[in-house]
Amino acid sequence: MAPKVLVSDKLSDTAVQIFRDRGIEVDFMPEVGKDKEKLQEIIGGYDGLAIRSATKVTAKLLEAADNLKVIGRAGIGVDNVDREAASKKGVIVMNTPFGNSITTAEHAIALMFAVARQIPEASASTHAGKWEKSRFMGVELTAKTLGVIGAGNIGSIVCDRARGLRMKVVAYDPFLSQEKADRMGVEKVELDELLGRADFITLHVPLTDQTKNILSRENLEKTKTGVRIVNCARGGLVDEAALAELVKSGHVAGAGIDVFEVEPATENALFGLPGVVCTPHLGAATTEAQENVALQVAEQMSDYLLTGAVTNALNMPSVTAEEAKVMGPWLKLADHLGSFIGQMTDEPIQAINILYDGSVSEMNLEALNCSVIAGIMKRANPDVNMVSAPLIAQERGIKTSTTNQAKSGVFEGYGKVTVVTGKRERSIAGTVFSDGKPRFIQIKGINIDAEIGRHMVYTTNEDVPGIIGTLGQTMGKNGVNIANFTLGRKAAKGEAIALLYVDAPIPAPAVEELRATGLFGQVKPLEFDVA
Repeated sequence: MAPKVLVSDKLSDTAVQIFRDRGIEVDFMPEVGKDKEKLQEIIGGYDGLAIRSATKVTAKLLEAADNLKVIGRAGIGVDNVDREAASKKGVIVMNTPFGNSITTAEHAIALMFAVARQIPEASASTHAGKWEKSRFMGVELTAKTLGVIGAGNIGSIVCDRARGLRMKVVAYDPFLSQEKADRMGVEKVELDELLGRADFITLHVPLTDQTKNILSRENLEKTKTGVRIVNCARGGLVDEAALAELVKSGHVAGAGIDVFEVEPATENALFGLPGVVCTPHLGAATTEAQENVALQVAEQMSDYLLTGAVTNALNMPSVTAEEAKVMGPWLKLADHLGSFIGQMTDEPIQAINILYDGSVSEMNLEALNCSVIAGIMKRANPDVNMVSAPLIAQERGIKTSTTNQAKSGVFEGYGKVTVVTGKRERSIAGTVFSDGKPRFIQIKGINIDAEIGRHMVYTTNEDVPGIIGTLGQTMGKNGVNIANFTLGRKAAKGEAIALLYVDAPIPAPAVEELRATGLFGQVKPLEFDVA
């Protein structure tokens, strides 16, 4: 059955058609996003939800979204999505961070010009029939120092445009390397230095615990007299009341503000102040940007629902369509390795250690890790998936580590998972053969070659005669057909294991009968998702 997507905000007809052209059933209901009750009533029937900013995806809505797999936000901001609730529900949250980068950067530059030349006030004065030529004395941008806080996608475009205006650019960004700064032609500085040197300051960072109020009263007072502030990023980055006071005192010469801490902003301390230009969150408001983000979100959601490719996800590692094709069997193997560990482990897990060897070590390890953790957590929570599992593990205080290494054995590549509990360590390794089928190749340090089936039985025993006969006879007596039988041992008469791939679930009497023989240390029925 074809995936089904609900578009609950206004998206272009072209974007809606992309879903249809890709074979996805789509309901275009651009007004339902504002109707919370109606949206909650119908959301359970959809695999995907495409939104802009009007739809509020709350924890309550997600509770009703039983089939939802992906939320696509046409735009960069996802303040209207409860990401933590979505992650716990196992729903991928995507955005389109690049579709409006140029538009937002251009708006920042436009506000710089508007503030520098007092364009809005001059326009209003002239429209009023005044001719106050001497009143509006501005400043040039040329040769001024621009301080850019945040040199990511949008910030880097602003840097490029500012250099074209012959401005000197200094940038503060904890993630900006010196090499990238050199390529961009900007000077990498710490925040305090930027505050003290910049004639103009523009912000291009997300709103996080680290960036909230980054231009606090204290930091604003560190700026040079006559500075001009521009914010097209997020409300909450600037202390608006403090900025208003500093504008009134003359310390700040002007400001261009497109985003506010409370939106819609119908009143604000900055409103009505001379030298302050305010716009109603227009950073992405161009025809080109709105079309671009709509098309991108439709393509991204379609790719995920049809191929498993993950692009611009905020709560899961991205997996390209090309990666999805190559990694598909390895993702399945990772799930199987985790599932085996999860089904075998009864006590609380303290740590998960994952080793990748050879060819697999060059793949998208973040995604593989998510699949391993999901496999482990499924026993406790059958609804867990690659999105929700890492969050659940983190909440339980489980530490995860990853090691990758060059080819070190007979296999081109393999993965090994070890879990640590308060009582023991348990490990399993596996690989993918050339036919694309995952195999278990080692359990408890014992080498094996086991095909993985939906229904399996794992046993441990001493290496003594009669084990094969006992297993086969017991299965036959209980009407269970053995599809594949794998044995392994450390040494003659030492510790040994058996892994049976059977055609149907093993009846409880068969398990009890095997345990009653006294030959087996463990008898564990296992189930794997091999679809």
